[in-house]
Amino acid sequence: MYTIDFKKAGESSHPLHIHFIGIGGISMSGFAELLHSMGFVISGSDRAKSPITEHLESLGVTIAYEQVAANITDDIDAVVYTAAIHPDNPEYAECVKRGLPMMERAELVGQVMKNYQTAVAIAGTHGKTTTTSIASHIFLSAGLDPTISVGGILPVIGGNIRIGRSPNFITEACEYTNSFLKFFPTIGIILNIEEDHMDFFKDIDDIRNSFRRFAALIPDDGTLIINADIDNYEEITEGLSCKVLTFSATKPADYTAKDISYNDHGNASFTAVTPNGEAGPYTLNVPGLHNVGNTLACIALADTKGIDGDAVSAALSEFKGTERRFEYKGTTHGFTIIDDYAHHPTEIRATLESAKRYPHEKLWVAFQPHTYTRTKAFLPDFADALSAADHVILADIYAAREADPGDISSRDIADLINSHGGKATYLGGFEDIKKFILKNLLAGDLLITMGAGNIVDIGEDLLAE
Repeated sequence: MYTIDFKKAGESSHPLHIHFIGIGGISMSGFAELLHSMGFVISGSDRAKSPITEHLESLGVTIAYEQVAANITDDIDAVVYTAAIHPDNPEYAECVKRGLPMMERAELVGQVMKNYQTAVAIAGTHGKTTTTSIASHIFLSAGLDPTISVGGILPVIGGNIRIGRSPNFITEACEYTNSFLKFFPTIGIILNIEEDHMDFFKDIDDIRNSFRRFAALIPDDGTLIINADIDNYEEITEGLSCKVLTFSATKPADYTAKDISYNDHGNASFTAVTPNGEAGPYTLNVPGLHNVGNTLACIALADTKGIDGDAVSAALSEFKGTERRFEYKGTTHGFTIIDDYAHHPTEIRATLESAKRYPHEKLWVAFQPHTYTRTKAFLPDFADALSAADHVILADIYAAREADPGDISSRDIADLINSHGGKATYLGGFEDIKKFILKNLLAGDLLITMGAGNIVDIGEDLLAE
């Protein structure tokens, strides 16, 4: 495996040139910017311009918007690619032909982590972006000047990457294709473990085994912070040599909550019960019981780093969420539009539970399933979770990395919801959905555009009209 020589990054005679295939991705772009700040020469390619690639270009990064073999020039020293890039990609094939050192994105993240004394990796089927964002706010509030890589746009840092000058690094750790097993965390957080990414994992036992291997990466003097709500979580922690701390918003754990209450928008206030005594009360600006749990994990992290309660309180009062996580978009024609990234049944349930506490007459969800394999694997669960809304509008499945197998459709979700007494309408295309919304929603209603694809465009288009 190729190892980057970080000491040669800014060497004037030959600064290392690293090329990113798929540089416009939320994580790839962040690490391209990080390496650029270290003195590397960075280039890349992607299929289309975006605000992310335009930002990189403004820093001096060269980006091609057609992936062709000619983009692989003689001065490139190493190449980073995403899991979505396959051997038939022209740039990938040219790199193989030339014998260039190549690494998948997760390998790069792991090598970057080795440069930090404290490397925090936040894992789990759900909640990684929000929890990484809360942790980032706490580190910033405490003046720890962290380097941050988050899988969304975090307003406080103006993007998805923050380049600090301290030995502290915070990042998400995704289990898909076992990416997080290439990381080198000194502190790990496991928020939850559920079935997902069934195009890669065999079953829940396979997934649990990967999280167990992730936990085992933490060194003897490190710390694992794990959700006590995880079924038989002791199986994940058994035999670990690192320190283990548990958290839960609902059951006994090292870090738990009491006196939980909610305001009119579903945002919680609570007192944390910790090994050091009670702390708080804390008031959140993000909704739902699940965010109490996410915050408890971050309070445990803060204690591990010796961050005082005042810094935690200040951070929580400032944190108002990240883009596409129960994000208020605006009001039009008298109804309110919220956007949410939920694309797994558990996430949908948490979002709709939060929505119940948000002021509204009828709750409408415009849902865009994400990938055919996920839709097929969780079809009954999707129908059950979405049935908490008064009316569900189904867009066509967002294919992402997959080809249409022809045996699953968003219509199947709508049919199942309706067969169980719910109300669902399959429309498919965005234009038809927008017309339906304008015809049927009334003043006081709440619309949630939901999914990990481009369903957000519907709400933004309605607000722009």
